[in-house]
Amino acid sequence: MKVLGIGNAIVDVICKVEESFIIDNNLIKSTMKLVDENEFKKLLSNLKIEETISGGSVANSIVGLSYLGNNVGFIGKINKDDLGNKYEEGLKKEKVKYFYSKKKEKLPTGTCLILITPDSERTMCTFLGTAGKINENDVDVNALKNSEITFLEGYLWDEGDPKKAFNKAIQNSNKVAMSLSDLFCVERHKTNFLDLVKNKLDITFANEQEILSLINSKNFNEVIDFGKQIGKLIVITRGEKGSIAIYKDEITECNIQKNLKIVDLTGAGDLFAAGFLHGYINNLSLEESLKKGTDMSSKIIQKIGARLN
Repeated sequence: MKVLGIGNAIVDVICKVEESFIIDNNLIKSTMKLVDENEFKKLLSNLKIEETISGGSVANSIVGLSYLGNNVGFIGKINKDDLGNKYEEGLKKEKVKYFYSKKKEKLPTGTCLILITPDSERTMCTFLGTAGKINENDVDVNALKNSEITFLEGYLWDEGDPKKAFNKAIQNSNKVAMSLSDLFCVERHKTNFLDLVKNKLDITFANEQEILSLINSKNFNEVIDFGKQIGKLIVITRGEKGSIAIYKDEITECNIQKNLKIVDLTGAGDLFAAGFLHGYINNLSLEESLKKGTDMSSKIIQKIGARLN
């Protein structure tokens, strides 16, 4: 197996909303907010659902890697309920091996309400449900050992059981990649994330805001210095400025694709990571890997949701 993803197994519920909906519900546009089940139901009660998909950040990347013809798998915790069944079927339909045996849990399968405003930005409200309760027993050691790379998401990292699951994954992996996921994630877990990036990960994916926050800087040149110092591969998306890979003294940049008809930014980072990892595991150069990432993210932002087919 090329890549095994471990992340929050979450069913994405996609809805289009006006700007006023974001403001009236005290949401911060373009961020992810954790909500409880009641708040989730309340928000959803006034909305029309466009689509439901087996989502979660790393799951989206893994599906993208499968789409590119790679042999991939995923571990994420679901409940034996209607959404959990749909989740598993959704992944299997995308030719992703699912290394988790679901059982009855106290909490339902996780769901994420993805609100798309007219400017194509996405604001997410996530009820983690049982996804956030992943523990070390949920992590299949054989699957880790049989995979060239394990891909983790920052969203999953939390004190207690998820942290133990994370550590077990890192200890038993051949190589480890991780996405920092979200600015709030970085700010909440800064010391731990910094330790992971410096000492435990082989590849880190981040956007510009996340990596600047991680090193407490406002200056991107300091990110480049940091990347050179730690000697690990850091891959950063920079919006309009394109993307950059830093590995030891090698700095590789890639421009964005122009004149795209952007409809929804959901999954742009996830599919970028899929494209880059595809290049990396198939021995393409850093420049070709960045181009593949850019190509995948350019395709996905021109349609609704985080699925290419």
